[in-house]
This record gives sequence, C-alpha cells and structure tokens, in this order.
Amino acid sequence: MATPNVQNPHEPAPSTRLQGLAPRTAAMLIDAARLVDRLDYDGAERALTGALALAPTHPETQRLLGLIAHRRGRHTEAEDIYRRALATHPYDATLVSQYGDLRVDAGDSDGGLMLLRHASGLASADAGVWLRLGIQLDRRGLHDEALAAGRRVVALEPDHRLGRLLVARNLHALGDIEGTAAEYRALIALGGDRVHQAWFSLVDLKTIRLDANEAAALERHALDTRQSDNARAIFNFAYGKVCEDDARYADAFAAFARANAIMRRSARWDAAAFSREVDETMRVFAEPVAGSTAPLGGEVVFVVGLPRSGTTLIEQILAAHPRVEGASELPDLPAVVAAESARRGLPFVRWATQATPADWERLGREYLARTARWRAERPRFTDKLPNNWPLIGVAHAMLPDAKFVACHRDPVETCWSCYKQLFGPGSVNYAYDFGDLAAYWRDYERQSRFWVERYPAHVRAQRYEALLAEPEAEIRALLDFCGLPFDEACLRSHEAKRGVRTVSSGQVRQPLRRDTARGPRYGDLLAPLRDALKAVS
Repeated sequence: MATPNVQNPHEPAPSTRLQGLAPRTAAMLIDAARLVDRLDYDGAERALTGALALAPTHPETQRLLGLIAHRRGRHTEAEDIYRRALATHPYDATLVSQYGDLRVDAGDSDGGLMLLRHASGLASADAGVWLRLGIQLDRRGLHDEALAAGRRVVALEPDHRLGRLLVARNLHALGDIEGTAAEYRALIALGGDRVHQAWFSLVDLKTIRLDANEAAALERHALDTRQSDNARAIFNFAYGKVCEDDARYADAFAAFARANAIMRRSARWDAAAFSREVDETMRVFAEPVAGSTAPLGGEVVFVVGLPRSGTTLIEQILAAHPRVEGASELPDLPAVVAAESARRGLPFVRWATQATPADWERLGREYLARTARWRAERPRFTDKLPNNWPLIGVAHAMLPDAKFVACHRDPVETCWSCYKQLFGPGSVNYAYDFGDLAAYWRDYERQSRFWVERYPAHVRAQRYEALLAEPEAEIRALLDFCGLPFDEACLRSHEAKRGVRTVSSGQVRQPLRRDTARGPRYGDLLAPLRDALKAVS
C-alpha cells in the first residue's frame, strides 16, 4: 500500500507484429488492441471476430485472445490459447512473456519468471518484454533484478513512463531515497498522464522536501478543477503533505478533505456490514475449532493492524534479526482462505467449524509451500499484511505454532494518518470518512482483544507508543514472544539492508523518533474525528 502500483500495460500492437496481414485484418487487430487498452473486453472480443475468420492462427490474433482470457480470469482458456500459439510461434517473445505473466498469476511464479526471462533473451531490445519481466520481479520482491529490468526499459526508451516508475519503485524499496526522488522528478518533467502519480510518489517518500518552485507547481495542480477526479484527489493528497511539512495545518486539512471527498464518491464501504462480519467471526471462534494437530507455522510471524499503526516498524525490527526474513505484505493467507471458500462455496465463517484437522493441516501446508521462498536463507519470516487480522483464528487453526503481533497506536494518530494517505485502488475504502475510520478502528480493537484473550500464547498486542518510550525493553519482550534470542541488531533496525515496499519505507530507515504525533498540531480541526471516535468507544 505504498506507491501506486505499476499495472501490466497493454500497448497498441507495433506494425512489425502485423506483417503478412491484409490492411483490413490489421485494422481489426489494431482496433481490438485499443479496446483492450481501454479495458473494454466485450468490445475487443467483438472486434476480434473478423480477425479470427481471416487470420485465426496469426500470433497477434492469438496474443490478443490470450490476453483477454487472462484479464477476465479465464486462466485455463488462456493457457490453451498460449500453448497452441507457441507451438507454431515458439520464438515470439511477446507471446512468451504474456504466457509467463499468466503462469505467475496462476500460482506458478517460478515457471512464469523462467518464461519471462526467456522472453527477454528472445527480444533483448523490446522494452515491453523487459517491462513485463520487471513488473513480475517487483511483485516477487526481487528488487535488484526488477531495478535492472526497469533500467533496461529506460535505456531502450528514455521517455518510457512505466519503465521509470518501475525504476523508482525498486530504488525506493532498496532504500535509495535520493535516487527515487530523482526518478520521480524525471517523470514530472516528462509530463503526460502519469504526472499526478509522480508528484504524489515524490511527496509520499516522506523524507523529501520540495523546493519553493515545486511546491508552487503542486499547489496549482491541486487547485485545478479541470482535471479528472482521480488526478485531483492524488494532487490534493500530495499537496496536503507539503502544507503539513510547512506547518500550514489549515491548508493541509483543507487539501486532505478535498482529496477524501473525491475518493469517497467512488469508494464502496458498509461499516455496519463489516461490523456484523467481525461479530460473526468472534462468535465462530469463541469455541475451539478442530485445528491442525501437526506442528506447523513456527516459521512465520504475522504482523497485523490498521495501516499506519506501526506494522512496518515492527517488521523492520524483526527483519533486522539474523534468523528472520522480512517478506512484507504477502497475499498468500487470504488467497489460501479464498480458494478454500470457493471450493466449498461458503465464506470461512461458515466452514471453519466443519473443517477437520486434516483440512486445516492441508491448508497450512499449502500456505507454507506458497511462502517457501521466504525461508531460502533464513528459517523464520514475517507476513505483514495489515488486514490479515480478521483471519487470525483461521491462521491459528492452519498453523498452530505461528505467532501474531497485533499493532496498536493512538486512535486519533492512526485514523488521521490513514485519512491523509492515498492507498491502492479499492484496498482501504473505509479511510475516506471519519465515521467509517472510527468504526473500523473500533472493530479492529475489539477483535484484537478477543484474539489476545483467545490465544494468549500466540497473539501479542504491541503498542506503538510503548515501543517509542522504551525501545529496548519492548524489543526484548517482542523477540522473547516470538521465540527469538535477543540480538543487538534489532535495536538498530533502521540499518537493516532489505527491501521495504510500504509507505513507511523511508521512515523505517531512520532511527526511532518520539515526535511522530501530528494530531495535536491540528487542534480543533480534528474535532470531528475525535467526536467520531468517542461515539464508537
């Protein structure tokens, strides 16, 4: 939930891919490609009808068919299309790389990356192929390789905006904040339809200050009502941060309010329905479930909590330990649970009491298999997806030896920090309204207490303010809870050399600071947030 994600691009087919086609057929494929680019898959499939009749085996026809099937989640169909196409066009690098993307998304990360690397060898001068490789390397947390791929894209096409964004993301993950800022400034200079992302990402580095000219330019963008809602929201999130850094708190509050008002118009969040889900989860796990009897999960420490509550800091401290790998925000636990729910046709609260110890062991072993790469060099790893907290009961049943650290921070600071932060599309829809934020905070707090009471040997409540006040005592207690011997390196976690992909990347590479509270500086401006929190307490 950091820099806006680089999405797999679709670029209109270059003329070299249309060789041998009649002009009419080529026009059909160009039209289909443009519709795919606009995410109009129904229109693209209609546009392909004529091309399928005139050139059904042409690699560009097959490429677009496979891409549409993949994008629509029809993985088996897409696999069949790519296999048939590659049987007759084995050296088509674009087909190979798209097939690699499919294999990664289908769960075969190693096989997919092998195909993507092969494609980059087939077309060493094709920026699109290198970009696909770089995106998947980035998603796997292979930041050095992803950075090299991104630099290859930029070397081939210096004005390639997605390539520069890929470079910036991975410089950021590797801790080169100055280099990251330079890339975002280069993106700003290029202009175009990603300039708002570049401005936001530059400001979101947290530790970079804009000069007077940059701040003035950002203000103009933030107040320009001619732009799209998405661009205006992103510019105002960035401008609010600049105003806060300059102690212009009324201006900052106004900018954040404008940004959140825009985001709230498209966000879908039902706080009451979510509270009912929390109630149901607590009801189901109030009595013991017949979890796995196998001693699984001692390898993993789950770090959960609200965004901006200190989860990245806790992971950074643990990852400084020589026996722990920091894996960041992994999708694997919710993916395993979602797949089992789909198989049974029931939400997890409906099947949790029906599952047998063998079922739970199967799911636990599936999770450990999916995360095996994070234990290649160190025996323990962290899984720091903050919103895993409703799944603690499920995870404990799957992995009875796992540990869970539930992070807590002052509610005003947590909620205000979330309100100021732009998250990935659709990921934190409760963050754009004080009432929704307060209700979500309450639900987390009450379910977190439930898990601590239910599994006291496995769930630790970690207070952010206590860590800042007495870092050594809290770090010793945290390591002891995790079954790890004390190591001095954990007291200097900002020195740990690892990739960090969250919004706190720059901050966790600085020594601990006690002056992180921002709420008091806004005074009565935050009265509505304080009132919302009082209403749910």
